[in-house]
Amino acid sequence: MRIIAIHLLNDYSGSPKVLMQLLNGWSKRKIETHLYTCSGRDGFLSGIDQVKNHFFWYRLAKNSYLRLLFFMTSQLILFVQLVFKLQQNDIVYINTVLPFGAAIAGKLRGCKVIYHIHETTMKPKILKLFLFKIVKITASEVVYVSNFIANQEPLNIKKNILYNVLESSFVKQSLSNFNTEKKTKTVLMICSLKRYKGVNEFLKLAQVNSNFTFKLVVNATQNEINNYFKKETIPSNLIVYPTQKNTHYFYKEASIVLNLSDTNLWVETFGLTILEAMAYGLPTIVPPVGGVTELVFEGKNGHLIDSKNISLISKKLNMILSDSNLYALMSKDALAYSQFFSEDYFENESAKIISN
Repeated sequence: MRIIAIHLLNDYSGSPKVLMQLLNGWSKRKIETHLYTCSGRDGFLSGIDQVKNHFFWYRLAKNSYLRLLFFMTSQLILFVQLVFKLQQNDIVYINTVLPFGAAIAGKLRGCKVIYHIHETTMKPKILKLFLFKIVKITASEVVYVSNFIANQEPLNIKKNILYNVLESSFVKQSLSNFNTEKKTKTVLMICSLKRYKGVNEFLKLAQVNSNFTFKLVVNATQNEINNYFKKETIPSNLIVYPTQKNTHYFYKEASIVLNLSDTNLWVETFGLTILEAMAYGLPTIVPPVGGVTELVFEGKNGHLIDSKNISLISKKLNMILSDSNLYALMSKDALAYSQFFSEDYFENESAKIISN
């Protein structure tokens, strides 16, 4: 048996990180694993031991028509690469719904095709309809990252729920830095530099809460940050950081972590940064819908609040960060619940999915 894993864009975001964990787990079990991803980029999928790497062409473009052209071209190239190399007993493991060229090649060669679905929010709608139609035609089974997304996008295909988890090395480092007594009151958010991720709401919170330090870590370059905020006034208590390969320092220094996604535009299907925060014993504030609600329990390890409700979020921030006893209780609850999402759970469950 070989696993042929496919991912479109290698970077330092959540979905390639999850695939990296899967690849490491399969390698531990001595399964022959091949990875196909785009060339010319560094990310979580770069340089994984015992995985045979293959590359195909793909480039991002700002123009939407050009971006679609590049995407379709990349899938034609991927299809041609795979259709002549796949063997019938291969498992084609497709990370996200985007690499549909691999699914078609796998179906034609009689392979087991597994889709790992991280999210379903996608524009334009016609592209989403097309990609999920391919899933329905080609997939043997699907893996969802939460019950929420399984219910949002039900498919008449065998389904599995596999929660995202933290690497054991991350957990070890977070435990060594666990501390409920913070020298400074620091509010942290780690996200993409997108309006729908709540970047503007985070800015507003910093403007109306000058008694706290706000740190925003975005998956973007410094030039992109400058362009995004060129018409905004950034208060002195807000620091914006470009892409970070290592986020431990930020969690170690943080007091609380936010996810401010606009649920009218984007619904979080899981929330890996929230789980990372919990491993550091950090209370969190997240939207009241989506996969993050399977991580955060109201009043226990955090709060569920709509990102547009700046006044209520401010009230909860001040309440949590001014009451040391409350903070300690929420911190311990966050840490305790995070321990369910272990690497052992992830590797065992993913092995069952493959072996079935």
